[in-house]
Amino acid sequence: MTLPRTRRWLIVVALALSSHLASAQSPYKILHAFTGGLDGGGTWSTPVLDQAGNLYGTTSGGGTDGYGVVFELTPQQDGQWFETVVYDFPNPRTHKDPASPFAGPILAPNGSLYGDTQLGGSYGFGAIFELTPNMGGWDFSALYSFGAPGQLGCCPWSALFRDVSDNLYGTGGGVAFKLSPSIGGWSEAVLHQFTGLNGDGYGPQAGVVSDTAGDLYGTTRSGGGSPACADFGCGTVYKLIPVFDGDGEVWNENILHVFGFLKGDGATPGLGSLAIDKKSALYGTTAIGGANGYGAVYKIAQSSTGHWQEIILHSFRQNDSNGFEPSGGVTLGPDGSLYGTTIAGGAQNCGCGVVYRLSPQPGGQWQYTVLHNFIGIDGAQPDANLTIDTQGNLYGTTLTGGPGGAGVVFELTP
Repeated sequence: MTLPRTRRWLIVVALALSSHLASAQSPYKILHAFTGGLDGGGTWSTPVLDQAGNLYGTTSGGGTDGYGVVFELTPQQDGQWFETVVYDFPNPRTHKDPASPFAGPILAPNGSLYGDTQLGGSYGFGAIFELTPNMGGWDFSALYSFGAPGQLGCCPWSALFRDVSDNLYGTGGGVAFKLSPSIGGWSEAVLHQFTGLNGDGYGPQAGVVSDTAGDLYGTTRSGGGSPACADFGCGTVYKLIPVFDGDGEVWNENILHVFGFLKGDGATPGLGSLAIDKKSALYGTTAIGGANGYGAVYKIAQSSTGHWQEIILHSFRQNDSNGFEPSGGVTLGPDGSLYGTTIAGGAQNCGCGVVYRLSPQPGGQWQYTVLHNFIGIDGAQPDANLTIDTQGNLYGTTLTGGPGGAGVVFELTP
C-alpha cells in the first residue's frame, strides 16, 4: 500500500525528531552541520585537534565561490561548538589561488596549518598552502603550485605528512613527493613515480605515514599485477626508504603486499592513510574484496624472517547492518583497538554507513562492534579517517547528510 504524501512526510519528520531526541542521551553528537553555503559543505577530510581542543578541517565545496573553506570549531561552555571560517577559497579561474581541498589540514607545533588542494594554483593543478595564526586571524600563503613545465605530481587527494625538519610529504598525480623549504621558496622532489609495471603500484591517493627511522608507508588504489582486477591490479602497500649517496638523497621502493593474489584478500585500498603501531605493523582498509567482496580491514607486519605478512582482521558483507565498503582508513587507539567507518550499510532505512571498532582478543582474534549507525539526518557517507583525543573521544566527518544535507562534523564517545 502506498501512503499519501502528507502522511509519508509526517512519518519522516517523526522519525527524524525521535532520532534527534534519542541522540541527546547518546554518545554521538553533531558538532557542526554544514549547509553548503558560506560555512562550507561536503567534507572528505579528517579533522585535526590542537592542544586547546579546537578542531580544524576543510570542505571541498561551499564558501563564497563554492570552492571550499578551511574551518575551525571551538568548544563553548554550554557544550555547543562554534564554527569560524578560517579561509574561504576563491574561484581559481579568476584568482589562480588554491581551491577545492579534499584533504584535511595538518597542524605544526607553532600552530600553523598546512594543506593541499585539488584545483587552482599558478597552473591549475592544485597547490600546497599554509595558514599562519596572527593576532587578528590567519595569514594565507600558497607555498607551491603543481603543474609547472617539467614537474611531476598534481591534484593531491590526501593529507600531507610533516617531518621534524619541516619537509612535507604527499601523493598525487601518480607520484609520491617531498616539498622542502628553501631560500627561494619551496622545492619539489619526486620520491617515486608509480607506473603499474613489473608489479609496481598505480594510482596512489592515500597519504603516507612514517616510522621512527624516517621510512614512508602508503598504498596505491591499483597496480601490483594481480589478474583479479583491471588497471594493472588490485593495489599495493609500499615502503619508501631514503638512501644517501654521493648524488644526495634517493628513495628506494619496496612492495610489502600486493592485493588480490590470495583468496579472500582485499582489493582497492581506501582513500584513508595507514595506521602504524610502535612495532611498525601497518593497519588499513580496502574498499572491496575480502571474504565477501565488500571490503576488509587488514594488518601487515614483518615476521622474524623479515618478510611482510598480511592478516585479514575483518571482512564486510553486502547490505549488512554492520556496514560495508570502508573508504577511510583506521585509527589506532591507545589500547590497540582500531576505529573506522564505512560509507554504506548500517541502518536499514538509510544504509548511510557506520562507525565501528575492532578490538584485539586473546588468541589473535578481533571483535567487531558497531558504535554508531548513520541515519541521514545525523550525517551520511563518512569517507575519512577518525581522530582520537587523549580521553578516547572520536571525531570525524561525513560527506553528506545532516540537517543541512551537506555533511557534519561529529563527536563519538565509545
